[in-house]
Amino acid sequence: MRDTSFKLRDCHVIIAVMQEFFIFSIAVLIMSIVVHEVSHGYVAEILGDPTARLAGRLTLNPLHHLDPFGSVILPLMLFFTNSPFMFGWAKPVPYNEYNLRNGKWGPGLVALAGPLANIFIATFFSFLIRFGVFPDSVTSMAGLIVLMNLMLAFFNLIPIPPLDGSKVVASFLPRRYYISWVAFERNIARYGLISMFLFVFFFVLIFADIFTSLVYSIFKIFTGLSII
Repeated sequence: MRDTSFKLRDCHVIIAVMQEFFIFSIAVLIMSIVVHEVSHGYVAEILGDPTARLAGRLTLNPLHHLDPFGSVILPLMLFFTNSPFMFGWAKPVPYNEYNLRNGKWGPGLVALAGPLANIFIATFFSFLIRFGVFPDSVTSMAGLIVLMNLMLAFFNLIPIPPLDGSKVVASFLPRRYYISWVAFERNIARYGLISMFLFVFFFVLIFADIFTSLVYSIFKIFTGLSII
């Protein structure tokens, strides 16, 4: 195993990498989001719901998934404001929860598939980094792939509607609380983009430092690279 003492010295280095490889950074983010959404659809298919397939969403073609705000405007806003992290979302892959097997566990499994797909990508590239597959000039780019996918995974696991973590948590609730939680999710969903924008705004304002510190720590565990 190759020595991975190469360091991404601080968050400004990550930002510099994003700026130097702007197109690469956006492409990584978009494809990571696409894999995230397609994973939702495939698990829904496995659990008995063909909605995503019938809607033509089981494809890695990003044009079928892009959301104007979540896939383009928000990442650009974060990039040009020198945000220490970058994330976004695509159009949600449709599924009919009443077609899913496993009762209330079905929506939770579908929701969990997206973050797990991002964690898988992060794990794959982390192994390549740790085993010295890349020269130093490429290691920072591979590290960026790991970092973005960890951010997507753990951001989406926050248990607040409409994020995936909300449905994962709901699956573990007793039936009477589950019904109330689902009603709460549906009320939030009625406000659509407005609720998501407000959540992102307050999340960045209040929890950005805590979130980035957590993800950077996990990043170091995965890759052996340091963000100090």
